[in-house]
Amino acid sequence: MSATSIILIAVIALVVLAGASFATLARRSDVRGAGALSDETVSRDRAARKAAGAESSSASGAAVEAEAAAVRAGTDLMPAKDLAPEPFVPADPDAIGVSRRQFFNRATISLMSAGLGAFAAASFVGFLWPTKTGGFGGKVPIGRYDDIIAGIRQSQGFFYAPEARAWITEYPVDAVAKAEGVYKESVLAGMRRGLIASYQKCPHLGCRVPQCTSSQWFECGCHGSQYNRVGEKKGGPAPRGMDHFPLEFSAAGDVIVDTGTIVQGVPIGINTTGQEAEGPHCVGASDH
Repeated sequence: MSATSIILIAVIALVVLAGASFATLARRSDVRGAGALSDETVSRDRAARKAAGAESSSASGAAVEAEAAAVRAGTDLMPAKDLAPEPFVPADPDAIGVSRRQFFNRATISLMSAGLGAFAAASFVGFLWPTKTGGFGGKVPIGRYDDIIAGIRQSQGFFYAPEARAWITEYPVDAVAKAEGVYKESVLAGMRRGLIASYQKCPHLGCRVPQCTSSQWFECGCHGSQYNRVGEKKGGPAPRGMDHFPLEFSAAGDVIVDTGTIVQGVPIGINTTGQEAEGPHCVGASDH
């Protein structure tokens, strides 16, 4: 069906509807006043009165009204009693119900109370609820100490903990004395046990830094930043060494990475272990 046919059908339908509406309004407007009776109704009423003998008199309406007025004038009317006004009694609030103003006032107070209650509950859950102990952003257990040491040596110097987003490497115990005035105490606690946890995120632009087993360094493939095995910067555009996580050790021998605490990496030029590249680089060349 073409657009012209659809428009034509719509126009015809509108004309028909307009005609029906006009006829209905004209029929409704044919009224001789509110409460007027039709001729048929008046004829039936008059015939009924004739049958009952009520129309034996041909008195007009005016005569009937004059006669009624004369009767009222001759009737002795009783004077009205002088009554005192009834004392005012306030209405019972329970009887008259709740007014519109009271309804809105109560609704406003109820909504405000509900909002404050929800805010208080959210504050309690968000700020007072205990911090989670699992998953990145909290304290993440990564295994037993002996197993991690074995994993580092089996993986040629590097152990990756994906749940903590961290590299775990060995820190030479004989270099701890040199690191005492450089690293924070939270990181030194793990270094004294021979381990250090380095955040996988490059301090330059946030790329994930992989290990290079040939050079025994961390080498970022995005922009060429290089770090020794304990995360101290050796080359590239990074502004500092790799960031670190504190390590905790349980009595049962488990190692826990506190990923909720990020310790900023040491400044450029610090090399507490004295480690240099032990083989070919995986990314570019060092500018150290």
